[in-house]
Amino acid sequence: MPDAREWSREDTARLVRVPGPEDDKYSRGVVGLRTGSPAYPGAAVLGVEAAWRSGAGFVRYIGEGRAADAVIARRPETVVSAHAAGARVGAWVIGSGTDAASRSPEAEQELRALLDGSVPVVVDAGALDLAPGRRAPLLLTPHGGEFARLARQLGAEPGDDRAVGARRVAQELGATVLLKGARTLIADPDGTLITVEAGTGWLATAGTGDVLGGVLGTLLAANSGTDASIAEIAAAGAWLHGHAGRLAAGVGADGGEHGHPIVALDVAEALPRAIVDVLA
Repeated sequence: MPDAREWSREDTARLVRVPGPEDDKYSRGVVGLRTGSPAYPGAAVLGVEAAWRSGAGFVRYIGEGRAADAVIARRPETVVSAHAAGARVGAWVIGSGTDAASRSPEAEQELRALLDGSVPVVVDAGALDLAPGRRAPLLLTPHGGEFARLARQLGAEPGDDRAVGARRVAQELGATVLLKGARTLIADPDGTLITVEAGTGWLATAGTGDVLGGVLGTLLAANSGTDASIAEIAAAGAWLHGHAGRLAAGVGADGGEHGHPIVALDVAEALPRAIVDVLA
């Protein structure tokens, strides 16, 4: 991809914000997550865990029932409420662990309100179908199958060229698209393309995308008010997530170590080590 920018450790370090003596929990970044469901409560836990582990100063979780109970049991620092109305956050993460087919009218109304707000929204999984026509700054995070469905919703075939497809969808929606894969692609509506190759094949396991959502929400909230683009922040989050995966799996920096199987929570728990490594 001769016209694509390849993201690096040094690029990532610029966007990992180290708190200073004047910072408090709000200035470090407030992340709101409306994720998980009775069927998939773990998605809520993984995203919240990742948001905390990647440096959020304050995390709000919006939900009820099994998902909310699981979040509080794992991360009692989290502020949990049933509805998003009135919650002040620097970035939202929505859709992980949800299914559009089982979405209630009330849930859809609340999601649409977030998607028409003024703060950035990371849109994953069960909320991707609501992205067209929205006004908030959006970062869409589909995997291959979700991306194909989104492209067809827009009246286009995804095609075999991932870069062309990502650019086309980003331009059509006026949103940033992070297309997950062994090589992650980030496309901006203006045609900018960034590639990230910091991960490992061991990341191909359930729940790691939920972890990525939490990381992205934290970096978006922490970098609000800076001149960094959503695409650059997304690339930093993808790089950090991939590096945490390598650390968790024991993959050597030179590729000489094959590593070992991991689960998604291992990746979230490795994020502080990844941040130390990036800033060293």
